Amino acid sequence: MSFASSPNSLPIYAMNTPSQFPLPKTIHTLRLSDLLRLLLTHGRVDKSLAEKLHQDRKRDTSRIHPIVIVAEQKWPDLQAPTQLLTVESLSRFVAEQADVPYYQIDPLKLDFSTAAQIMSQAYAERLRIMPITVKDGVATIATADPFHQEWLPDLERMLKLRIQVVMVNPLDLQRYLPEVYQLSAAIQSANAAKAGQIVGVQNFEQLIELGKDRQLDANEQHVVNIVDWLFKYAFEQRASDIHLEPRRSLGLMRFRIDGVLHQVYQLPGNIMNAITSRIKLLGRMDMVEKRRPQDGRIKTVSSDGKEIELRLSTMPTAFGEKLVMRIFKPDILVQDFQLLGFSKRQSEQWSQWTHQPNGIILVTGPTGSGKTTTLYTTLKQLATSEVNVCTVEDPIEMIEPAFNQMQVTQNIGLGFAEGIRTLMRQDPDIIMVGEIRDQQTADMAIQAALTGHLVLSTLHTNDAPSAITRLLDLGVPAYLIHSSLLGIMAQRLVRTLCPHCKTEAEISDAEWASVTRPFKATKPAKVMQAVGCQECRHTGYRGRTGIYEMLTLTSAIRKLITPETDLLQLRQAATQAGMQPLMLNGAEKVAAGLTTVEEVLKVAPPLEMD
Repeated sequence: MSFASSPNSLPIYAMNTPSQFPLPKTIHTLRLSDLLRLLLTHGRVDKSLAEKLHQDRKRDTSRIHPIVIVAEQKWPDLQAPTQLLTVESLSRFVAEQADVPYYQIDPLKLDFSTAAQIMSQAYAERLRIMPITVKDGVATIATADPFHQEWLPDLERMLKLRIQVVMVNPLDLQRYLPEVYQLSAAIQSANAAKAGQIVGVQNFEQLIELGKDRQLDANEQHVVNIVDWLFKYAFEQRASDIHLEPRRSLGLMRFRIDGVLHQVYQLPGNIMNAITSRIKLLGRMDMVEKRRPQDGRIKTVSSDGKEIELRLSTMPTAFGEKLVMRIFKPDILVQDFQLLGFSKRQSEQWSQWTHQPNGIILVTGPTGSGKTTTLYTTLKQLATSEVNVCTVEDPIEMIEPAFNQMQVTQNIGLGFAEGIRTLMRQDPDIIMVGEIRDQQTADMAIQAALTGHLVLSTLHTNDAPSAITRLLDLGVPAYLIHSSLLGIMAQRLVRTLCPHCKTEAEISDAEWASVTRPFKATKPAKVMQAVGCQECRHTGYRGRTGIYEMLTLTSAIRKLITPETDLLQLRQAATQAGMQPLMLNGAEKVAAGLTTVEEVLKVAPPLEMD
């Protein structure tokens, strides 16, 4: 699909002042000369540049939207010289001139089925309009040419609906218009193929079995299209997890973005079952088995050519199989720890720990706090050609060619402890243990550290000092902790403020004290607060960063590690030795304008020093 543009007979080069050559009150369609005249009238572009572009394009027969033509010039906006005239800013400008609302298309909020039913794809493409929503007797129709609305009365009469016209970015319209109809057709066709009963699920599975012989049924292709769409938009929207959840009569599709779940779409229950079956096939899982949980893995490529891995997990529920896909992107393994949120001092401390020849380093925190990313990034840097790096995990989070990874398999007696015992005979230099869950695993990890290996592992504790008491609770003797433990790092993830919409705000003494008491920390004059815009899906936050608490085992702290260790006393000694608690590290990021007090309070444990 493309957009028309042709020169206007009124020459813009004859214009001296806006009043001499005003824009016609009615524009039947937006031409390049119309757009240039509008920009000149409002002092947004240089006159000589506009005249040259008009002359160069006078005999241009290409069907490119005038907004795209102007944006390609990369002209500075004379009203804001530090900014360029982009497709987005030009679209907003045209919407303002046409006095129509501007709408930014969010593919995760498009009602594909309903919108596509109000007009045919051929009709929409001919008029270069796109149905967005139909609600309460009002149809919202998007256009990239808001001056051309001759089609409006006829469409209102045919649909018997009131139409609200909105202006959209022409590139978005060009991209999403075919996709609305393609996805809607795929859902409808798949629904027709599976209409009626749950028995159809078994028939669909048989079709997929036939697909192994390359004799693909046409109806299966519709489900393939839906799955492709699902993956594509999950990657584009920076989702970390995809949830497919069956309900009584429908299925919910949700994405976790920056730690928060967003509902994306609702599908008929039988379509959701077909999608789940398709993904299980891709993950080499048992498609017929629906009564027990299963794990799988898919490796795919994003639209920009980056390799992406998905870890699959199914769970039987009252209404069918729930499927969760965890998305792992290789680019999360960064080279600079400061990109993960480490301060310069923390980065140096972590480097000092991880370059020791032997000992054990623990990373603690709840599920979803970024421990895996920290450990994989560390191992990726340590795994040079001179060392042998081995891991034992349950499950293997990301396949990484730089080191040797072993999967725990409990049903054949291969647990963490047995895995470490095996790795010890593999001449390792560095060992990563996915998690210390019991005394046997803790004993084996410490034995590996004592026999000349660097061991990294995780624990689930609230803060760094609690990891020591957890090891004692597991039955590890205090003297072994003295001699093997190098350091403990607790971590959490906080959402970072959206750079496009965050604004300055005052912070009260009480708010600042909530993240710094009982320590004395200088209150910043200003902090940043969340607002919300299209870039951050109106949440006010975009992306996440880590907050960290690092405890180094000094001689003073080692003396406090006894079978009757007092956690409060240990925490006080650690703080006196230079450990910065999670809450205080979060307060630093609030003062730096990266996040908010609310985010830090939500994830960091309270400071208990008394």
